[in-house]
Order: sequence, then C-alpha cells, then structure tokens
Amino acid sequence: MAKTRVAAVEGLFTLDPDQPRLIGGRARSRGSYFFPKSLAGADPACQDDEIDEVLLSRTGRLWSFTTGEYAPPAPYVIPGEEFEPYVVAAVELDEESLVVLGQVVAGVSAEELRVGMEMELALGVLYSDDEHDYLVWKWAPVGTEDTGMARDGED
Repeated sequence: MAKTRVAAVEGLFTLDPDQPRLIGGRARSRGSYFFPKSLAGADPACQDDEIDEVLLSRTGRLWSFTTGEYAPPAPYVIPGEEFEPYVVAAVELDEESLVVLGQVVAGVSAEELRVGMEMELALGVLYSDDEHDYLVWKWAPVGTEDTGMARDGED
C-alpha cells in the first residue's frame, strides 16, 4: 500500500510533485518578501504592514552551497541505516531576489554545483513511518533528471 505524502512542517510549501512552490509572504506597502511568511514580523519596517500569502518562484540561481558532514540535531532523522553527508544550497529566487536555504536532492554532489547555476525546487522525503512519507523542499540543478521524489529514493 502506498504511503500518504504529507509536509514535514505544514504551511511552508505546496505538495504538487511536479511544480512545488514555497509559500511566503509579501508586505503590501513595502513589497518586501519573506520566507517563511511568519518572518515578516521580524522586520521592524513591516510590523504594521499587512502581509499577503504568496507563492514564491520555484527557480533561482545558486548563491552558495556547502556539505554537511555530520548529522544535525533533532528533529533531524537519519533517512537510512547510517548518516550520509548531504549538500545544502542557498538559492536566490528569480523574481523575489530572496535567498532560501534547502538541502540539495540526493545524488547531486557539491562537485557538480557552481555558483550562479540555475536551480529549481523539488520535493524529497525527510523521513517515513508506517503510514506517511514526510516531505520537505529541496533544490535541484535545472535539467537534472528525476528531480524530486524519485531522486530521493521514493520509487
């Protein structure tokens, strides 16, 4: 029986497997973008502004990246039997010029990445239980075959 796919944290991204989008905020009067939307209150210039929920760009340019060589603290769950290093990317979104961090899809190493290259949003399994696959957003180089779910061992 197929597991139900759910967001590991509700309200941060859409669950469309082909065209996932981050859910952010935009200050009405200033035009500033935020991700997650809840960070809008952290900007003193926007505290009295109304914040609209918006779907953010799903593509951008690689701004920076690094490799995580150790297991992060909880709530991180080791997806396999033992920890494997992973790549984290900072991607500047095309339309908003907002930099968003996220893990890079499995199978893409730091050696394959170059600052300035085009990246796109994908979904990946953070962890699973008997009934659910808990999803997070990830970044994939544009044109990478099987970005998203299949790339992260799902299929």
